[in-house]
Amino acid sequence: MTKVFISLLMGLLLVATINDSYAGGGRRNGTAGAQELLIPVGARGMAMDGAYITGLKGVEAMFYNPAGLGRTDKSAEALFSHMTYIADIGVSYAAVAVHFEGLGSLGFSIKSLDFGDIPVTTVEAPSGTGAMFSPTYVTMGVSYSNALTDRIQAGVNLKVTSEQIVRTSATVFSFDAGVQYHSLAGVEGLQVAVVLKNLGPQMSFQGPDLLRKATEGTALRGEQYYAVEAESFELPSQLELGVAYQKQVMNDMGLVLSSTFSNNNFSNDEYRLGGELNFKEMFFVRGGYTYMPQVEQDQEQIYGPTFGAGFNLNSGVDIAVDYAYRTTRYFDANHLFSVRFAF
Repeated sequence: MTKVFISLLMGLLLVATINDSYAGGGRRNGTAGAQELLIPVGARGMAMDGAYITGLKGVEAMFYNPAGLGRTDKSAEALFSHMTYIADIGVSYAAVAVHFEGLGSLGFSIKSLDFGDIPVTTVEAPSGTGAMFSPTYVTMGVSYSNALTDRIQAGVNLKVTSEQIVRTSATVFSFDAGVQYHSLAGVEGLQVAVVLKNLGPQMSFQGPDLLRKATEGTALRGEQYYAVEAESFELPSQLELGVAYQKQVMNDMGLVLSSTFSNNNFSNDEYRLGGELNFKEMFFVRGGYTYMPQVEQDQEQIYGPTFGAGFNLNSGVDIAVDYAYRTTRYFDANHLFSVRFAF
């Protein structure tokens, strides 16, 4: 069974890698749907700007690279995070994971967006009708990961994303697949990873709100309606390649340096850099930065450097509390808090 799983995963990685090697952003920028799939969760990963896909493990790794879920040494974990996103949008995330000795790790996650109340406007009442609505955007996922050898972990996410605006909605299934390799070439602390994200079919909106009343020719035929056919959208599929080095620099201090290349068919290529410094594995400071060589950084890239800190407390139950801050252009900065419990 393990050999079949490895063969399927490697086949998917090879096919997607060949396909994405000819991809690029350019004129297709911003044309993908389900952009909420790209919104980061978990303060540790975001504080390093998504650059640490090689070393995140346990429940924290499910969003960034599901392979890391299989590296946990805990029986069960739970993660809760909330981010104040752009335009006063709230992003809430919860995930739980259970490790089965010899069988791998299984996880479940849910992410939802809170847009608040939005005034209903129409052609006749462009300033608002007095009614309010709030879109519902939810992504739920199930994850599985296992160690293939003492150095290699592989994992997958299966996700369903639902978007609903009043009586118009769209639902799409997608999946992620990832691999982590540790102690590359026998070098302790050297890590590499490959992850594919958001692979799935196109999505399109449907619902009764797409029905429109005809305004011409109704005198002879009576009241007539026609359906607006919504255009379909592809998902923001990504290929990410990462490398990192972890080292104990002093007796009480550890250092992680990481880098990731991200290719997305619907945005420009990204080079992410991240770092983490810890003291006795109890207190952490982190930072990250994304570089896009194809754009003018001060005009097209709305996200700037990231920073963060956290601390771990072990009192029978491991508790980690983390914070991440991401600077933005045109909007207020993003703030993300997360807490993780491990048993």
